[in-house]
Amino acid sequence: MPVLPSEERVTEITWTDTYRINGSTMRGFAISENKDKWYVQLKLESERHKEAFQRHSLAGLTMNVVTEETPNRPKAHIYAFDMESYLKSNGSVGQLQISQYELLEQKSGFITFMAGQRFKMKQHIQEHFPISLEAEAEALLIGSREQMSTDMQTAYETLGITHLFAISGLHVALIVWLIYEMMIRLGVRRETANWLLIITLPLYALLAGGAPSVWRSVSVTEIVLISMLLQRKIAIEDAFSLSIIGFVFLTPWIIFQIGFQLSYLAAFSLIFSSILLKSSHYYLFQSFIITAVCQLIVYPILLYHFYEISISSFLANLVFVPLFSFVILPLNLLILLLTFIFPSISEVLFLFYEPARGVLDIFILKLGTLPYQMWNPAKPAVEIVLIAYLSVCFLLVSLERKKRRFISFILFLFVIGFIQISPYFDSSTRISFVNVGQGDCILIEMPFRKQIIMIDTGGLLRFDQESWKQTNEPYEIGRQVVLPFLKGKGINTIDTLIITHADADHMEGAEEVLRGVVVKEIHITPGSGEKEVMNDLWMEIEKRGIPVYEKKAGDIIVSDYFHFQYLYPKNEIYEGNNDSLVLYMRNNYFHGLFIGDLEEQGELDLVEYYSHILHQMDVLKVGHHGSKTSSIEQFLTLVQPDVAIIQAGFENRYGHPHPEVVERLRKLDIPYLQTGTNGTIEVKINKSGDMSVMIP
Repeated sequence: MPVLPSEERVTEITWTDTYRINGSTMRGFAISENKDKWYVQLKLESERHKEAFQRHSLAGLTMNVVTEETPNRPKAHIYAFDMESYLKSNGSVGQLQISQYELLEQKSGFITFMAGQRFKMKQHIQEHFPISLEAEAEALLIGSREQMSTDMQTAYETLGITHLFAISGLHVALIVWLIYEMMIRLGVRRETANWLLIITLPLYALLAGGAPSVWRSVSVTEIVLISMLLQRKIAIEDAFSLSIIGFVFLTPWIIFQIGFQLSYLAAFSLIFSSILLKSSHYYLFQSFIITAVCQLIVYPILLYHFYEISISSFLANLVFVPLFSFVILPLNLLILLLTFIFPSISEVLFLFYEPARGVLDIFILKLGTLPYQMWNPAKPAVEIVLIAYLSVCFLLVSLERKKRRFISFILFLFVIGFIQISPYFDSSTRISFVNVGQGDCILIEMPFRKQIIMIDTGGLLRFDQESWKQTNEPYEIGRQVVLPFLKGKGINTIDTLIITHADADHMEGAEEVLRGVVVKEIHITPGSGEKEVMNDLWMEIEKRGIPVYEKKAGDIIVSDYFHFQYLYPKNEIYEGNNDSLVLYMRNNYFHGLFIGDLEEQGELDLVEYYSHILHQMDVLKVGHHGSKTSSIEQFLTLVQPDVAIIQAGFENRYGHPHPEVVERLRKLDIPYLQTGTNGTIEVKINKSGDMSVMIP
């Protein structure tokens, strides 16, 4: 992100309604004095300040600020959340980190007023709805999904029904119909009712959070209503075209938003598939066609952005779309209205609705745990995405015209098959040192994906802190860094997971990895399984019935391409870092050494016992993140690697790698890279034995 010259520093900001207070941090978008939009981070000083900010809407709040440069830390990996793309898709010019601030005023204005009304609506829901129903009501009524639990979001993603918790065209259509029918029943003339809808619909869009799907539906409805009043009825496809032109003209950056892309693609697919939709009068068949058409038209872009799609969505949507659209959404609207008019009646309804909704949640969570629901081939290249779209369009046109249906279907299947098997064409060996912050995670892929070995999974060392500083949901390395990396590569099975030792920064992420992919077996160092930090992992292992083996010096991992041998530990008494599993990987043209958190004594043992095989390594995973307690000169002089990889976090609190270790590496002319500053590092060994090292 570009850094502004000192004379152009931002000194005043005004918060928009897009912000979030989580733990001790407030993050969101604000407008500077020169009208630029920034993504702002503010560290809250106390629980009192946090409560004060949470009490009112902050939209329009103006501050004098002193800002710091936001550290330009690298992405975890190419499949991780991309802050730069996120900022671009929201029309933001960059990031600001506030070190000092002074409150000035709360600006007034129509947008600020509507943001305040949305905030009050959210407070009203929290005050009158049971806690278990707050997340649903906020999502369906005002477009806020902040309260949804991670487990529930995962279940909805697995079933392919996440869109049900977004305010969509069906939501808007239902509300328009209800308001229109009420006005007609009250004796309002149709023309007057149309004008009132034209005026009120944008207000609803603002109350609902202004997501692309909401504005799409509202803008199309507005265009159709205006054309009717002008007695120049417009075709629905023309209304959609005018809507998208208006969007791009007013906010050109919105084309980068995934929600915008998916919303318009799905809507256009239904408009231009009207002949297919009319091919049957049976409700279930029509519903299946609608789901199938929408899924087909968006599947390439879903794979490109999320690396996987739900197979079960074709059936799940048949059940849950009508349930949410005609039962759950209307009930939420009715109960919300009753909480304003007859609160006592709403409380009676909650007595019946809350337990029924709880049963449905349990059912959805259970369905979400069923295996083989996701297709995760790997992130396709842009060219493949374009080819996939051509095949889908050819298929839909052929079905509609009833010509060349067999050829189009074969072409469609061929493209899907190619997407699925293309990762298995790679004849190279790849070793990825994943940037998991202050921790270790290494992925080894054999040629043609014949075998996958993972060494450690990263994790966080968690420290006790005051309750007000705790985030709504803890940050999880396994779920938010490691799994996206595996999914981006299309890896669904790990043959061997090695936990080098029982430290949280090496194994805390393993639980999420086990939930996200199939792990065939786990190797641990002797005695480490008895440590308390392993308890949660053991529960997940037992639930999935994964075999666990204690390994020590002399044990091997069978492979067709390399010889894998454990060189350490020598005994079965676990004492910590110096009992890390040390894996040696070699064949005729490559030698690699991965030593976990091994420290000085362990390195001296390797020098003593293995000096005949450990000279002139190609790759060394430096021990203990580059701590001064490791990487002793005798050991480095022996292994003398072509490249040393240090897995240490960006500007970490421990000061890793230690200056003494860095100086030692330089003195011995050993090139080194650090995941925290270079990002995920990939070592590629082609079938001829040539090695290349790649960084983002």
